[in-house]
Amino acid sequence: MGNEFRVACGQITWRRDTFSQAEILGQIAEAGYDGAPAGARTPDQVEEVRSLFEAAGLQPAPGYLGAAFWDPEQADAIVSQASEAASAAQALGLTELYVAANLTPERRAVSGNVRPEDALDDAGYAVMAETLNRVGEATLQHGVRASFHNHVGSFIETRREIDDLFSRVDRSLVFHGPDIGHLAWAGDDVLAYVRDYYDDITTIHVKDIDPKVLAEGVAQGWDYSAFSDHGIFTELGQGLVDFPALVDLLRTNGFKGWIVVETDVTQLPTALESATISRDYLRSLHM
Repeated sequence: MGNEFRVACGQITWRRDTFSQAEILGQIAEAGYDGAPAGARTPDQVEEVRSLFEAAGLQPAPGYLGAAFWDPEQADAIVSQASEAASAAQALGLTELYVAANLTPERRAVSGNVRPEDALDDAGYAVMAETLNRVGEATLQHGVRASFHNHVGSFIETRREIDDLFSRVDRSLVFHGPDIGHLAWAGDDVLAYVRDYYDDITTIHVKDIDPKVLAEGVAQGWDYSAFSDHGIFTELGQGLVDFPALVDLLRTNGFKGWIVVETDVTQLPTALESATISRDYLRSLHM
């Protein structure tokens, strides 16, 4: 057991003004990961990215495209960006691309405290669904599945919002690339979500969430930055996500997609220490 999963580590924990991309990838490899998200957004970046990953001994994992999918004036540009990103992903041997709604000031202000009135209206959902369908169609032309990514502080944060969006998209064009930690932060049942949408999940981000910080922040009405500053993110196995049950669910169903570990902000002295603790924890679960 152990090699049926491909486990990557996101670069977000490392300060880009302190570490080069080569140094970050080197530390991710040192911590024992198989890969890291590929940063290529356009085909002309592919060879540089490939060279960096080969030097570190890592495989490229699915990258990320954030956009204002609900804004009709940006739709054509978003579809074009997604097509270029999918072309780059294909060249790197990838079959998935995370797509996510950008964070907004109004949603960052109600992070973890979303009310029904904070959601998109029907017109906004309709535009988002139409744009995502176009994005999914464009990426599939490159053999890449657009995998939607929920995120606290964005218009698609809660399970209810995920359900509302996926009742409108064409599910043959738009897939799921969830963030488990953000779903837990939103107050939703992670395992129920994975069971309900399993057949459409292509790749997963995994984070852990400190339950004490979550409870205090919800009670105090903190915004996104306050949650982060108080340590909402913690290393895997140290928060509220039931990873043994999640891994068992994925293993039982034969999940083959990339699993991407992220700790957006660590409270530990270094990003390498954080990444190593999370990797060791997953190894304890035979991943």
